[in-house]
Amino acid sequence: MSTPIRYLSPTALWHHFADLNAIPRASKKEERVIQFAIDFGNGLGLETIKDHVGNVIIRKPATSGMEDRKPIVMQSHLDMVHQKNSDTSFDFDTQGIDMYIDGDWVKAHGTTLGADNGIGVATIMAILASKDIAHPAIEALFTIDEETGMTGAMGLQGGMLNGEILLNLDTEEDDEIDIGCAGGLDVTAVRSYDTATIVDTESCGLKITVKGLKGGHSGVEIHLGRGNANKILNRLLYGQEGSGLRLSTFEGGSLRNAIPRESAALVAVSLSKKEDLLASLHLRITDIKKEFVSIEPNLHIEITETNTPTEVISVTDQKQILNAIYAAHNGVFRMSPDIADLVEASNNVAKVDIKDGQAKILCLTRSSVESTKLDVAQSLKSTFELANFEVIFSGDYPGWTPNVNSPILKVLTELYEKMHGAKASVVACHAGLECGILGRNYPDMDMISYGPTIKGAHSPDERVNIASVEKFWDFTLEILKHVPVKE
Repeated sequence: MSTPIRYLSPTALWHHFADLNAIPRASKKEERVIQFAIDFGNGLGLETIKDHVGNVIIRKPATSGMEDRKPIVMQSHLDMVHQKNSDTSFDFDTQGIDMYIDGDWVKAHGTTLGADNGIGVATIMAILASKDIAHPAIEALFTIDEETGMTGAMGLQGGMLNGEILLNLDTEEDDEIDIGCAGGLDVTAVRSYDTATIVDTESCGLKITVKGLKGGHSGVEIHLGRGNANKILNRLLYGQEGSGLRLSTFEGGSLRNAIPRESAALVAVSLSKKEDLLASLHLRITDIKKEFVSIEPNLHIEITETNTPTEVISVTDQKQILNAIYAAHNGVFRMSPDIADLVEASNNVAKVDIKDGQAKILCLTRSSVESTKLDVAQSLKSTFELANFEVIFSGDYPGWTPNVNSPILKVLTELYEKMHGAKASVVACHAGLECGILGRNYPDMDMISYGPTIKGAHSPDERVNIASVEKFWDFTLEILKHVPVKE
């Protein structure tokens, strides 16, 4: 139910967020939300443009007395990550997000909430629709497909925007001001494999499931050491040929930018070796749960007997594939030597899909340093090629180099301290923001990123703090009042 959400403060922002969340808006399926943004701009009588890739730009003139200020771009992305719990019945293609209030937080029932980046979009919508908010000339830039390739930002052509300052409303701690981010590269490994036939009378089937993990954002939360369901499941399967395990299918994870929360494998085992295999698996499960007890208290590993699969992977190919997944780096690769507590480079073994004679493994490599990003990717490429995979690099996007001398940074830091009596943290993040990409075609634009407190992004645990949204809103209104005068 979104109705109670609409009465939260500031009501204009929450009202637009509820409207936005009524529309399915998965990455690469944004037709409806693009039209929603176009209709919104046209309904206000504002100049509204859709570019050749689907980004929407809405222009609003400066309010009276603000005409001498530098024009600004307010930017957020229209798409959201679609993730749900396995026991949640929900159709992202047809249903709007089912939101509710839980104490100090807004959450969704069993799915991602879409606060990333819907709160940013709703904030811009509220300002565009306002009659009494002072602001300079605004270009609202609503980009598409941020979550699965940033193709909207990549496709935005130079010359489309006139703004001199960009406010990116897409970070997730309300006491941080972001001035840099990591770039990313998709690494995809694919190969075929030989199969063998299993005789039912001599074997039984087992389904091994890993679930209950926290998951989360594969950039922002990669340093927390959370369990990766694909890596945990592979650890259980690895080296079990001597115990009679024959792998049939292995499916886990979904999106590259989400730490996988669930993974499952179907295996066959000869009846004569079944008890030995179960004993070996339970020993490994005990060890894994001890290792993760403080980080993943809800980790659940389940083994259930099922129909014997008719086909399994050949022993040789099974060993090669599981070896490769085991060796593929997952998690933090290198911490920044220059910025305290910043992850410089990482990799997420995001999705494993092994079935019907084909194995496909999707990774997302991130780094704030281009050479390190390539180093991680080449390490993965070498690992997978040793196991006869073909490796493809795609979706490459740059990081955003910090500018500590940014004029708009000075405005935000001074305003934050004045409003809150404490300094904001000026940071770079390990997530991918669109600023670095936009900066390629707009190198002279002064850019900054900030946002409200959002936890659990890219997972069904996603939630946004209600008081933080109001703090973020008030901060934004003050920023608009204090945009520098044109030179």
